[in-house]
Amino acid sequence: MPDFPVWFGGARLTAGAFLLLLLTGLSGCASLVPQTMGLRDAWPQGVAERSELRDVPFFAQQEYQCGPAALATTLVHAGTPVSPDELVKRVYLPGREGSLQAEMLAAPRRYGKLSYQIAPRFDDLLREVAAGNPVLVLQDTGAGPITNWHYAVVVGFDYPAGELYLRSGETRRLAVPFTVFEYTWKKSNYWAMVTMAPERIPVTASEPAYLAAVAAMERVAAPAASFAAYSAALQRWPDNVAASIGLANRHYALGELKQAEAILRRAHAGHPESVAVTNNLAHTLSDLGRNEEALALITQAAVPDGSPFAAAVGETRRLILQRLGRDK
Repeated sequence: MPDFPVWFGGARLTAGAFLLLLLTGLSGCASLVPQTMGLRDAWPQGVAERSELRDVPFFAQQEYQCGPAALATTLVHAGTPVSPDELVKRVYLPGREGSLQAEMLAAPRRYGKLSYQIAPRFDDLLREVAAGNPVLVLQDTGAGPITNWHYAVVVGFDYPAGELYLRSGETRRLAVPFTVFEYTWKKSNYWAMVTMAPERIPVTASEPAYLAAVAAMERVAAPAASFAAYSAALQRWPDNVAASIGLANRHYALGELKQAEAILRRAHAGHPESVAVTNNLAHTLSDLGRNEEALALITQAAVPDGSPFAAAVGETRRLILQRLGRDK
């Protein structure tokens, strides 16, 4: 690996960022950009030193609308034909003359796409880009006491040259030094997100955070999107209870009871202590007409005092007894 350069120059900067760096005198750079400095000693394993997603679209932003433009960039890349104008009503807040992170995360779900906030680490950003996923970031490009929040999309990097490449503002390919980028990015606590087709999982996704993102999408997206996302989750994490229940629920809603049973049986074999899995499997068996088997199973459900599943288990047991004619 080449020597790590101190990248404060040699690339096109915003006027604010350039002025800010001059004012600091470039002193104490390690404390200003700790993650960039850390890359010198530990470049992400398995990540190439150069990567660029040249096919990522570009939408020049209009005044105060960098959020819709950046989000349209990632949504179109993920397969959703949408324009920044269409996204204005979903993410742009006129009173703030901008878009909040919550709206940026929520909007893709309504198009059946998964939005995932990645960990606040340079390593994770680089891994996502190298895997083909443009990363939407929030920066403060203001100078001194002036704050200028700005959304951009990272589409590439060149380690030897010390540059990242962004779709930003009115510039299709803005080259920014790693140091300058981190300085503007860290003011947002390194906030970044990816927008994914539901059958794909971010390479840096953690199991619980990803399932939470799927659950958030499931509340507003068409069923096909969560079906694809839960299926993908079980491919990566075959033992995940939440993904098993989610996918079984989708099959159940379609009347595919045998498929739901098969998924729940696998989950129950690995997690017999799960009250939710036991309840859903017993309910499914009862719907299949196998009430004696269902009753034996629901009887095994150990529901602790105060459990949120107590009411559901009781209802399932009453249903099974009613179908067996033993509810008198």
